[in-house]
Amino acid sequence: MSTEIERIYREPPARSSAIPTAPAGPVPPTMEIVLDGRPVTAPAGSTILDVCRAEGIEIPTLCYLETLTPVNVCRICVVEVTGSRVLVPACSRPVEAGMEIRTASERVRRSRRLILELLGSAVDLSLAPGVAALMAEYEADPARFGPPAPPADAGARAAREPGHHHRPSGAAAETVAQPVTIDNDLYVRDYARCILCYKCVEACGTDAQNTFAIAVAGRGFDARISTEYDAPLTASACVYCGNCIGVCPTGALMFRSEHEMRAAGTWDEAAQTTTDTICPYCGVGCTLTLHVQGNEIVKVTSPMDSSVTAGHLCIKGRFGYRSVQRRPEEPRPEEPPPEHPGPEAPRPEHPGPHRLRPEEPGPQGPRPGDPVESGGTRPA
Repeated sequence: MSTEIERIYREPPARSSAIPTAPAGPVPPTMEIVLDGRPVTAPAGSTILDVCRAEGIEIPTLCYLETLTPVNVCRICVVEVTGSRVLVPACSRPVEAGMEIRTASERVRRSRRLILELLGSAVDLSLAPGVAALMAEYEADPARFGPPAPPADAGARAAREPGHHHRPSGAAAETVAQPVTIDNDLYVRDYARCILCYKCVEACGTDAQNTFAIAVAGRGFDARISTEYDAPLTASACVYCGNCIGVCPTGALMFRSEHEMRAAGTWDEAAQTTTDTICPYCGVGCTLTLHVQGNEIVKVTSPMDSSVTAGHLCIKGRFGYRSVQRRPEEPRPEEPPPEHPGPEAPRPEHPGPHRLRPEEPGPQGPRPGDPVESGGTRPA
């Protein structure tokens, strides 16, 4: 055997340290479009929103999320397409060859301004990220519809009969204000902040959980998120995965811990740190992002770009953090110290019917490995 061959046998090549990746898929064909007056090459099958973001043009969205199916309900992402009778939603409209798109025309700005004013006059948007900046950018004035009407009593909006509307007086702007619903220990539902973006319905349905515990009930301004037959959440099909919380854009669905800290004035996102870890409850390997404040986990999310979770978790991953920090609802009563009558007496040896004394042979004779007397034979 030559020296070279011997070296190959004795010193196999080191394994590559590169992480294996999936083979690249086929490159989609491209098409030419006109975006805000300049020619742009766009991949076939992409949406107007995809192309705008690739070109650095910011389009506002509220009901859109990369991991959910677009439902086109907020209409704040609308753009103007030459030849189209109405403004089209950029989040779901695919591009077509030769399409001419205007993203900031006066017609587009007027539509977005009115949508922001209608939402701001009826819904509490104080916790919706970026909405205050949009109000300023589009010079929206929700107060022009009048002062807000008094909030509804608990359950009053759900009790309204669909289709039976009364002409408003015009003295106040109708709102969806109502008390916060707290019926479990994990999360709260503040429908005074709900804009009916359908994200929670999509996450509870085919896009993530496939539980279908919630849907949109009612009509017109009385439309609302509801369980089947308006049953209490604890009696519904809800599995408390919390995926609806993870996709809510306005804070209508919130961890109960966050809700209580905000009510107490102790919630401080600037003082929070985040740490990514792997959920220990099973072998799927979901990535958890722990939000920590004051050395306590205050909520758990998952990255949207995680190939395992796509931002979704189960009840253990999202709420199981409570096992690592005690959060008692009530102080434990004082327990009396255990009684100590004295040193425990030694227990008498009792082999019992299932235990043999060391000197007694087993019922089958000597065990394998026992010494054999001279001239004897070991039983088979």
